Amino acid sequence: MNQDPSTPSTTISSAPQTARSPSWWQRLLVQEDLNFLLTNRVPRIALTRFMGWYSSIRSPLLTRLSIGVWRLFTHLDLQEAQQQHFNSLQECFTRALRPGARPVDPDPNVLVSPSDGIVGACGTVRQGELYQAKGFPYAMSDLFGPHQDASAFEGGTYVTLRLTSAMYHRFHAPHDAQVHHVSYLSGDTWNVNPIALKRVERLFCRNERAVLRTRLHRGGYEIALVPVAAILVASMRFHFLDVLLHLRYRGPHELPCNAVVSKGQELGWFQHGSTIIVFAPAGFTLCPGVEEGARIRMGEPLMRLPGSVTDL
Repeated sequence: MNQDPSTPSTTISSAPQTARSPSWWQRLLVQEDLNFLLTNRVPRIALTRFMGWYSSIRSPLLTRLSIGVWRLFTHLDLQEAQQQHFNSLQECFTRALRPGARPVDPDPNVLVSPSDGIVGACGTVRQGELYQAKGFPYAMSDLFGPHQDASAFEGGTYVTLRLTSAMYHRFHAPHDAQVHHVSYLSGDTWNVNPIALKRVERLFCRNERAVLRTRLHRGGYEIALVPVAAILVASMRFHFLDVLLHLRYRGPHELPCNAVVSKGQELGWFQHGSTIIVFAPAGFTLCPGVEEGARIRMGEPLMRLPGSVTDL
């Protein structure tokens, strides 16, 4: 489970935030050594497969009890959910929101956030490297895998978006675009919270992940989205492929496609919380307020396209 032991320093979204004192469970999990031990020094893949089975059990009573336990560890707010009663944990994890809950910035010069999240490391790709945390670089080529050329993003901009377990878990198109290729890379299921990112080198390159290559209709720019799975969440659904990618997936790992998507259109979902890394080529710039620790919602401005001017 991707617990959120850190307190974000900046809030982008203007949506009201409910203040709540952390429970003793949450205070306990802030202890880094214990958090790392409980969420990583365990049989990660076995627990992830068990969670996949457990979350799919259709039982309203079991689901209500499980959600009650879930709320002991995190602030789960279901007020925006399209449905209020769930037959399984999976239905709750992958819940849709009420229409209008995530307005999408219409500015054609803006690349919007594909998901809700907390901004992790962000900045410029330099000599093929970027950061998962301060002092922990990793190679973009390792993240993309052996069959994908990542050179289009040298000198470009990247943003890491971390989804906590309580967040909205669906992800959307950041702009009008064509999704032309997906690479699926199976791997481990390390936790992706800040505690693990400061301790496990090249963590994102070790975990199960997918690389979505897209081409914007505006300017023909190449954009990449890299959803990264984590413990309890090693499965991803992409609508345009009509396939569930997970640890037992045995199909082709290089998946050419031709999906035309509009800005804000739903692309798929995680079965739980995890991470999405957004890559754009040189010339794209981060929007004001997009910095480490900031909270952002799907549809809010993330980057500006080259040549566009920020309104003051």
